Amino acid sequence: MSATQDDLTWFGDRYASITDNMERVIQGKRPTIELVVSSMVAQGHVLIEDVPGVGKTLLAKSLARSIDCSFQRIQFTPDLLPSDVTGVSVWDREQNTFRFRPGPVFGNVVLGDEINRASPKTQASLLEAMEERQITVDAETHPLAEPFIVIATQNPIEHEGTYPLPEAQLDRFMMRLTIGYPDRSKELEMLQTHGSSSTMDDLGPVVHAQDVVRMSAIARAIHVADVLQGYLIDLAEATRSHPDVLLGASPRATLFLQRAARAIAAADARDYVSPDDVKGILDPVLNHRIIVRPDAQMRGLTSSDIIDEVAATVPVPGTRVTA
Repeated sequence: MSATQDDLTWFGDRYASITDNMERVIQGKRPTIELVVSSMVAQGHVLIEDVPGVGKTLLAKSLARSIDCSFQRIQFTPDLLPSDVTGVSVWDREQNTFRFRPGPVFGNVVLGDEINRASPKTQASLLEAMEERQITVDAETHPLAEPFIVIATQNPIEHEGTYPLPEAQLDRFMMRLTIGYPDRSKELEMLQTHGSSSTMDDLGPVVHAQDVVRMSAIARAIHVADVLQGYLIDLAEATRSHPDVLLGASPRATLFLQRAARAIAAADARDYVSPDDVKGILDPVLNHRIIVRPDAQMRGLTSSDIIDEVAATVPVPGTRVTA
């Protein structure tokens, strides 16, 4: 089943409504907002890594406010237990049986604030939810509601009392994003807007949760040509075989690239994915999956440098030279 023009028009209207609504709070960061919305539509999760005070938490809250859905916030601390995240079975005296009490992960938009402050055991409690969209407690499996997105934040500067996310956890995030500081005009606008009242208090839902589910279905129907799928594999292979890379992009990364590119194409009212869609999301999808060798790091090489090099050297479909 392919996406019709009516589907794409409907998708575009709601996509724009969400991003416009969020931009009322997060001024001057529309490209970042669009990547977050695209991740949600592509059924992925987002890790926002940036310095304090740039609006990481506000971004997640504005997304939840823009959709008529449930929002849960988990403040990760060293004493947080896995059951505090997933939920726990409690004894019901009236029913004479155990009853499952859901944890905060049972929300549509889940904010994991400062995720790297929790112990590895507590961080791992999110693995099943993020990958399989279910939680297993006491040998009983509980499905999570749709839509479901985890938006986790962490501070890259302060490392005291933190537990770095393991590769298995990082790989489950579709994108790692930074917000950055606003430019002068946007920061002035922010001061004027937030001077007398909070814009967040005025933010209301513009779409329903089921609208997001339908948007995801439309995005899945976007066509990806065979040669473009080959391009995705070539990009991943280039990171794996790069001499300065210790660990390259996983097969999950190629799946995430395809899913995110489909959402980008649908937002552009196209029923097919183009190479430019893929190139535009290469860095946010791959930068947290690539581990650069220590000697290359000492030369100042970063994962983003590797991605730029791969994007420049891997032949784009339609420009391949055949023997």
